[in-house]
Amino acid sequence: MAAHTSFKDRTLITVIGDEDSITGLLLAGVGHVNEHQKNFLVVDSKTQISTIEAAFQEFTERKDVAILLINQHIAEKIRPTVDRYQQAFPTLLEIPSKDHPYDPEKDSVLKRVQKLFGE
Repeated sequence: MAAHTSFKDRTLITVIGDEDSITGLLLAGVGHVNEHQKNFLVVDSKTQISTIEAAFQEFTERKDVAILLINQHIAEKIRPTVDRYQQAFPTLLEIPSKDHPYDPEKDSVLKRVQKLFGE
């Protein structure tokens, strides 16, 4: 029963993405900012890999997060970290961006599903 309660507390969607993706999701109402933390990281060409990994770690450890969306081209920058992530919650979803189309061959979640079904 305690596990069920913790899932009910997971209400946020977090995002690690480029400016266009973040802007669109914020306009859709995904944004949440308080005095201590926010639920998104805008990644540009100047963003260090360590910053992306730190945000990924923070978002995957938070108990109020249900889903972590990450642009696939950004996930590629931290692919070993993304591939090691095996938890059900928060659920990790790789999404395309305006300039980088979705490539199913690179999606770690899709690879695991295909492996389960023996494809």
